[in-house]
Amino acid sequence: MTVIYQSDKAMPTGPGAAAPLVDPFGRTIDYVRISVTDRCDLRCLYCMAENPVFLPKADLLSLEELERMCGAFIDLGCRRLRLTGGEPLVRKGMMDLVAALSRRLRAGDLEEITLTTNGTQLARHAEALAGHGVRRINVSLDTLDRDKFRRITRGGDLRVVMAGLEAARQAGLSVKINTVALKGDNADELPDLIRWAHGLGMDITLIETMPLGEIGADRTDQYLSLAKVREDLGRIWTLTPSTRRTSGPARYMKVEETGGTLGFITPLSHTFCEACNRVRVTCTGQLFLCLGQDDQADLRQVLRDHPGDDAPLREAIRTAIGFKPRGHDFRIDRPGAAPAVLRTMSTTGG
Repeated sequence: MTVIYQSDKAMPTGPGAAAPLVDPFGRTIDYVRISVTDRCDLRCLYCMAENPVFLPKADLLSLEELERMCGAFIDLGCRRLRLTGGEPLVRKGMMDLVAALSRRLRAGDLEEITLTTNGTQLARHAEALAGHGVRRINVSLDTLDRDKFRRITRGGDLRVVMAGLEAARQAGLSVKINTVALKGDNADELPDLIRWAHGLGMDITLIETMPLGEIGADRTDQYLSLAKVREDLGRIWTLTPSTRRTSGPARYMKVEETGGTLGFITPLSHTFCEACNRVRVTCTGQLFLCLGQDDQADLRQVLRDHPGDDAPLREAIRTAIGFKPRGHDFRIDRPGAAPAVLRTMSTTGG
């Protein structure tokens, strides 16, 4: 693990502050995912342990610190911002943060603010999100079966998520469904999920389970190669490669028979690191340069050491980007192997 320490030397302000962030491999970093909380109201079996230990609230960045963090990345040329968790909409004051960031959106400093959510809180917040300029969201959903949903999420209610999806659609939000492909849980249901999503005008992306953190389960029992899934789906439908690109790692196909878009995120069967344009900041202010590596920088300390000056924060970010690794080292086929990293996805931010 590389822990990157920062100096206290302030970086000059002005036009130089907005010079592009470029990593050692020539990739421009213009997309940041910022987690606002490690807490979640579901306990998905591939994401976290059944009885997780959440961080003390004092360890989390305050809403004001989160706004400063986002602002520093925007000043450094990041044009896309995704708010994540845990479940971001359980964070008290979350809409205040979105409202503050929407001012940068209206000013043209940002191209978009997006959100990844499990959908449980959307019925309450969808209209406000749309009002603050959020145009699209990702909703994690792995099954349409109520009993299976309850088991996968360890107690969740599918009806609540469905009500949230309807509220999002009514508010005019573009919804993309994210589905983790799980060998023993939803493999046989994936075509039905795709038909359902496309029938409602929603895109859907399939994701391979990732070896992040101890979750009390053997991921080799969960892992389903999307190369095999794509082959099977090709026997049902005509899948045409799409030129569509987003700021994330998905590769897209058009399903000719449904007219919808189907994405594949394949960290294990086909890595997506060569064009990586993103970094993640945890809810405690740790900047992780790669989802599957432990290289990190403590931005919280910089924030709190310089409460009235964001120049050192910008310098710390720029310095850290110089240590971004070429890619991750996800493997799931090592007998008895520990996870690639010890932190869970809910800790890192989705």
